[in-house]
This record gives sequence, structure tokens and C-alpha cells, in this order.
Amino acid sequence: MRSLIPVVRRLWPMALALALSAFVLSFAPPGTIGPAWLDAAIAIAALAWVGVQPFDAERDDLLPALAVMLASFGLLLIARVSPDLAHKQQYWLLISLALVLCAGPLFTRFRRLAGYKYIWILGSFVLFLMLVIFGHEVNGARLWIQLGPIQLEPVELIKLFIVLFLAAYLAETADVIAAAKPWSIRSNLKYLGPLFIGWGASMAILVLQRDLGMATLLLATFAVLLYAATRRIDLVAGGFAVFGLAAYWAVHHYAYVQTRIDVWRNPFADALGAGYQSAQSYYALAAGGIFGTGYRLGHPTYIPDVATDYIYASLSEEFGLIGACVLLVLFLTVVRRIFAIGTHQPDLYTKLLAVGLAATLGVQVAIIVGGVVGLFPLTGITLPFVSYGGSSLVANTLLIGLVWAMSARPRPRPAA
Repeated sequence: MRSLIPVVRRLWPMALALALSAFVLSFAPPGTIGPAWLDAAIAIAALAWVGVQPFDAERDDLLPALAVMLASFGLLLIARVSPDLAHKQQYWLLISLALVLCAGPLFTRFRRLAGYKYIWILGSFVLFLMLVIFGHEVNGARLWIQLGPIQLEPVELIKLFIVLFLAAYLAETADVIAAAKPWSIRSNLKYLGPLFIGWGASMAILVLQRDLGMATLLLATFAVLLYAATRRIDLVAGGFAVFGLAAYWAVHHYAYVQTRIDVWRNPFADALGAGYQSAQSYYALAAGGIFGTGYRLGHPTYIPDVATDYIYASLSEEFGLIGACVLLVLFLTVVRRIFAIGTHQPDLYTKLLAVGLAATLGVQVAIIVGGVVGLFPLTGITLPFVSYGGSSLVANTLLIGLVWAMSARPRPRPAA
């Protein structure tokens, strides 16, 4: 009987998350969720994800459960505005769970990933090249590759590859970079050269793909990791200064970027044209108030891209400020737990890897939510787990799977 205790401890958070998800999805419009075999397959895959891993170590089992809950709530919101996209998102959720299940043994040996740091940056360049050659432009940004009926967003994987590279490289060179004097050009160039590949990746996205959102995400992750490893504020400030100049150049050379800025500053100047979506989003936020209109009682479909860029506006309209804040608390809980996992690691590589992954997730949430509420220009990135997007769902599920493996620590032996 005692041997079943670790199994119950490991499975109960996911089982509870699945039960809550089933309850939440029962409110979806009829015919938008299913078929039944797909629901069952998702539940089995979720339980298998946490159930087939070794039980000789304790892990933060709340992380996978929170990921599934966020994805299920996102599915509820997508089903409200687009049944077709909801069905597709269900298949992507099953694919995400299957991939993280298959990657489980590799993630268990995650420290070996540090030995392939240049493979990660090479993989990023290959994906960039594929975007340049085969990229498909949507709404002014060239971020997608079309493979038949499937549309992939390689930058979602690139963000993970960049973190894997930076964490491994900084773990080896953090001491010498921290000790180098800001005015010592030779010392800085010697060790910072490979790091600026990561910074250059954000520039490439900005220039070639004309996307401020993912460029900002990569730069912010780069800055957080660099500061966490070296505590050199001069390098962080310098990186943001050069990025600011590049962004200024992009605004004055790309009409798409200029339009985004103009819409952010005053969407009502062209409320029936370029500013239509932002204006409708603000109306949705205002209509929701504190308590919301109630699920299926609002009008989120007035926003054309509501299932992707504006899913947070849909949530705020029908669940109000309270529902929007609850979602942010869930994200904050996930990010905080990832940071906590890093602080308890004995080696610098794992600490930096946790910091980078937490920053990637947290900054992505901040960018899209801030864009919807008008703090800064809206960008084309997704709200993790919640917005419609297969590539985003796969990448963020793999992120949680990797962090969950990193949280493993020896299980205390029961007293004799």
C-alpha cells in the first residue's frame, strides 16, 4: 500500500486539473468541443505525461496541472468565438502532450543539453533561413511557414533554442564576463561575441520578419539572462539602446510597424480601418467592467482576430476584471514556481536555464496583455496556452515539460 503513495501524489494534481477542465468545458457552446474520443485521448495523454516518469524523485507536479488548466480555459474561450479553431486547438493540445511525453526521457537528462549549445544556435539559424525562403506573410509579419493545411511559427521554437544556448554559454563564461571592465573592449569582445548571436537573432526578427513582439521577447530574455549571470547593467543598457535604434529605424522604413505604432497611439483616428480591432478591443474591455457580461453574453466576435491576438479582450469582456486578474495570477504562479526551481539548483547552468525559461514565459504574457490593454503597441505573439496557435502550444508545453524535469529532487526515504 505504501508503494502507491508516490503514484497518488504524482497523479492527483493532474487528475484534479482534468476534472476542473471537464467542468469548465461543459459550458462551451454545443458541438464546439469533442469528439469524445479526442477528449479521452487528451486526458490519457495528460495522465501519462506525469504518470510514466520515474517516481524515485519528487517534482513540482503542480506545473503540468497548471499548464493543462490554462490550455483548457483557452479552449473554452476559443470555442466561444470559433468552433473550427477550437477543434484544431484540441488536436494541437493532443500533439503537444504526445511530444512532451516522448521528450520526457531526454528532459530527465536535461544537463546534457548544455553540451550541444552551438547546435541550438545552428538550429535557430536554420529556422530563420526557412522563414526567409518559405515564410508566409500574415497581417504584415513574415512569421509563418505554410505546409499544406498546417501553418507553423518557427519563432516559437527559436525562443527555446536561444534560451538553451545562452544558459549553456553563460554558465561557462559568466565569471570572466562579470570581471571584465566595461572599457576593456578586447576582453568584452572575446567572450561576448557569441552572446550577441542571441541579440542578433532578435534584430533579425525585427528586420526580416518585421515583428516587434518576438524581437522584444528575445531581447528581454537575453537581457534577463545576461544580468542574472553577470550583474552587468552596462551590457543590458547597451543592448536595449541598440535595439531602440533598430526599432526606430523599423518604424520609419516599414509601413506595417508604423501602422502598429499609430494604432497604439490613437486607434480611434481610423476606427473603421487600421484601428478597428484595437477600438473594438477597448469597447470589449469597457463592456466587461469588473464582473463581466457572462460567458456567451458578450460580443467578442466583433474583434476580427479575437482567437489569436485579442483573446485576452474576449476574456475580459465576458469574465470581467476579476476573471482577467485570475488568469494573470495563474500565469504569475507558473512563472514564480519556475524561478523558485532555479534558486534551488546546485549548478549555474540549471539556475540560468530556469531563469531564461521563466523570463520567456513571463515576458510573453506581459507583451501581449500590455498590448491588448494599450500599455504598448500590440504585437503578433500569442498569449501562452490560451490564444489559438499550435506552434505556441507545442513550444510552451515543451517548456513546462523541461522545467518540470528540472524540478526533480531525491525523494526522502520513509522512516523504518
